[in-house]
Amino acid sequence: MSVPAHYEDDQVVIRKIVVGGFENNVYVVGSPRTNEAVIIDAAAEPDRIDEACEGFTIAKVLTTHGHGDHVQAVPSVQKKGIPVGISKADEGMARIKADFHIDEGDEFSVGDVTLRAVHTPGHTPGAICFIFGKHLFSGDTLFPGGPGNTRGNKENFATIIDSITGKLFTLPDETVVYPGHGLDTTIGTERPHLQEWVDRGW
Repeated sequence: MSVPAHYEDDQVVIRKIVVGGFENNVYVVGSPRTNEAVIIDAAAEPDRIDEACEGFTIAKVLTTHGHGDHVQAVPSVQKKGIPVGISKADEGMARIKADFHIDEGDEFSVGDVTLRAVHTPGHTPGAICFIFGKHLFSGDTLFPGGPGNTRGNKENFATIIDSITGKLFTLPDETVVYPGHGLDTTIGTERPHLQEWVDRGW
């Protein structure tokens, strides 16, 4: 059964599935012109990821960060010959062998879609978000209602707030946020609540 588009226009198709016990979001981001795509977070349930990729040739997997719930399907996609990337800082915690490392400013293109990597530490040291036009794939850095979990670590919380304010809240209000779990939001919806998050400390 084919997975319907979560979003599409003449430049990009975004498919979204929810997998695994932690209800991770997996995104397939592709070009309708060339039928090439990337997977953002090969989290779990590789058979369902295969379904979501139907009709696309997958160029690579881009991993937002190294927590185990975001990489459980990595061995399966690597067996298919699809290269998997992650930040060097998070590779060890992910317990995977990356095919390439992702750094701040790296760009990954499929057809008319070019995703730019933005380093947003805090949830993990090497957390990466991916931006294409008005689309932001935020991993576990930004969710509807606040930043990703920093487990009461004040230094990490300060770091993630710096990442959000300096890297993500500079984007236009209409930018759609596709997080690693849960529902979409927008930068314009979340930005006014920053001080609330700082005051509550999580």
